[in-house]
Amino acid sequence: MPADNERRFLQLVARRPIRSNVTDFPSRNLSRSRTRPAATTASGRCRTGYYIYTRFDHRPDVDPYCQALYPFCPAGDRDGRVPYMRDSDVISVFRLQAPVWEFKYGDLLGKFHIMHDAIGFQSAETEQNYTMEWYELHQLGNCTFPHLRKDVSAPFWCNQGAACVYGGIDDVHWLQNGTLEKVGEISGRQFNDMTRWVQEDNGTGIYYETWTVKSDPGANSTVWFESYDCSQFVHRTYRKLAELGAKLSSRTQTNYTKIYLYSGEPSYLGDDSIFHQPSTKALATDIRNFYSYFQPHQSIVEILRSITEAFEKVAIKRSFYLFYNFEYWHLPMKPPYIQITYEEVPLPR
Repeated sequence: MPADNERRFLQLVARRPIRSNVTDFPSRNLSRSRTRPAATTASGRCRTGYYIYTRFDHRPDVDPYCQALYPFCPAGDRDGRVPYMRDSDVISVFRLQAPVWEFKYGDLLGKFHIMHDAIGFQSAETEQNYTMEWYELHQLGNCTFPHLRKDVSAPFWCNQGAACVYGGIDDVHWLQNGTLEKVGEISGRQFNDMTRWVQEDNGTGIYYETWTVKSDPGANSTVWFESYDCSQFVHRTYRKLAELGAKLSSRTQTNYTKIYLYSGEPSYLGDDSIFHQPSTKALATDIRNFYSYFQPHQSIVEILRSITEAFEKVAIKRSFYLFYNFEYWHLPMKPPYIQITYEEVPLPR
């Protein structure tokens, strides 16, 4: 589940930094290449997804307009250094999960199964612990909805996400209202191979996606768009560890938070050029109006009005604009429209 992770920032900022691979990539034009799954239909549509998350050849610099209330990965090392383990070392792997915004609200969001996920590691030789997680650079709201700037015609997105590795595991944080469970052991060589993969994964999967979009809540429904958030990073890492030969198991059911939108078949609209062409002026206006319901720094009266108008747009007019792979899609919404679930995703074997 996506999370702002402010809770650890206050607790860990004084600890010795280990790694933060967030913006240590050259800034140049993005070269896009769609990642294709092994099984596709003749038209190129994925059997389990309508549109595949696009990876890039590098991570661009962050636009200075994008400002985080709490800085990204302050306990990590911005030179991109990774703890190196001796090949003969034995590394314990821990499943970590805690309620989103626990540092503010304790277990409140945990009661609704709105959880954040991470992975912990412990070296047998050095007895050092490390926490690894992936989350948004500029808080969840910025990744879910754009800013509407008077000087920019297109909606402006601050939606990058990245991996963060730092020293220590905050036992109290993970155990008090969540999960801290050892799920396996790997060798130092496997750990080093994994960290090299993390560097590549982090440098090519650069933006955060909150929503999973499905045709309906049924077991055989079509997944139009898949999310790309903290739990997806954890799943990818577990799969990589299994590929490297790790044996992972849990004594408890491994559940994760998902935020679903339910929609009929999406319609492709275009990219930012929508907002620069006279022929699409009406569409551009409608998209900007839709996102105006979700802008920050509104008064109480404005928030109540925005909630009412957003409900009318999504539930009554059954319309939602999704930004995915830097392109806009229209979702013809269907009941129950939106749902937060806490469902099992078994560890890979």
